[in-house]
Amino acid sequence: MTKGRTGAPAFDRGVVTTIHQGDCLVGGDEDLTFSTILGSCVSACIRDTQALVGGMNHFLLAEPSGNARDRYGASARYGAFAMEQLINKVLSRGSGRKANLEIKIFGGGLINAALTDVGAKNIEFVREFLGNEGYAVTGEDVGGAFARRVMFKPYSGRAFVKRLDSVAGASVAREELSIVGTRSAVKPPMDDIELF
Repeated sequence: MTKGRTGAPAFDRGVVTTIHQGDCLVGGDEDLTFSTILGSCVSACIRDTQALVGGMNHFLLAEPSGNARDRYGASARYGAFAMEQLINKVLSRGSGRKANLEIKIFGGGLINAALTDVGAKNIEFVREFLGNEGYAVTGEDVGGAFARRVMFKPYSGRAFVKRLDSVAGASVAREELSIVGTRSAVKPPMDDIELF
């Protein structure tokens, strides 16, 4: 087993499953890794420390727009639904005990001036939601002016964050702007390519 820079074992990617905006997946296989790319979006990684199962969600907008024509009122892109869905899935696959949950949050970057308060609102929302539900955040990498790739191993609870360059950040910003601007529920194309 190779060691990382801090003396910890190197991050073994194993079998990678990509999480896109609106997704919420849970698993417990030892070699499973969830991966997502975040700009203004936020992902929570929640793990049951007793049952060794966990999951990841990915949402862009903390709250619906209030527009009656908004097409994704129950979409997982909204923080409350995304968080409740993930917590409930982990509890049902795990021990069922809230005290066993370990929660990490990622994302909420300011990657484009047109998305000025989206990331900050998402960070504020997820912290407030977890606090109101009686959960503590055990780890986080939020804010900043960059996009990031997050990889999470639900079995061990290890997370790896890579800050992305401006070219990748611009691509993420374009995708988020199209969702914020049009309120469409179009998912990004499935992509099996992982670059590091």
